[in-house]
Amino acid sequence: MSQTISAVSVAGPVRLKYVTFAVIAAMMIYVLYHNERFLIDSNHPVWLHYEPFKWWLLPHGLAGACVLLLAPMQFIDGLRQRYTKVHRALGTLYVTAVFVLAPIGVWIQHMDEAQGAARSFTIETMIQSGILMITTGLGCWFALRRRFAYHRQWMIRSYAVALSFLAARVILGLTGLDTPPDWHVIETVVWSCTAASLLVGDIANQLYERSTAVRRPVALPAGKRGIALIPG
Repeated sequence: MSQTISAVSVAGPVRLKYVTFAVIAAMMIYVLYHNERFLIDSNHPVWLHYEPFKWWLLPHGLAGACVLLLAPMQFIDGLRQRYTKVHRALGTLYVTAVFVLAPIGVWIQHMDEAQGAARSFTIETMIQSGILMITTGLGCWFALRRRFAYHRQWMIRSYAVALSFLAARVILGLTGLDTPPDWHVIETVVWSCTAASLLVGDIANQLYERSTAVRRPVALPAGKRGIALIPG
């Protein structure tokens, strides 16, 4: 009976987790097609805009790709439980990539002011990058102290913040708000995604805690049949 209950309680979150990762993968493919095709076209006119800081885009882009690709692997239960050294190594790479990605992103946005970008956009990037580094740093800090429940919660928040970089591009692309580019509209969408990221992270934490709560049988008063189930 208890094994059946466990199987049912785990099946739901497992399905939800992989559906979520499938949606994120689809978002990544869309952004690569819609936003990043210029990388394989040296004659694309956007390179004129990126010329002052194009070499900063390489470490920024590689670090961003590492963050988005490594994070889902950290939530694979089998990998985390059976191959702890691999989990730690990938986690170290994730944290390193975050602390490369975020400061370079701020610097690029600051340099983009010479191309007409608003100072307020640089401030937004500082806040977004700061939140990403803080959530990631706290997750790392709790991992080093082996307080793994808090570690998981903060890393989920970190990943949610990292996804805000992706979500903004998907929203702008699907709605057509980036064509032609209106920087006030783009900045509003990015601010909105940044503001929503921690809320999304906490919702994910609540769903995880609720769906993976251990259930145990509790004896009912004499004369009543069956068992009661309460979260453990």
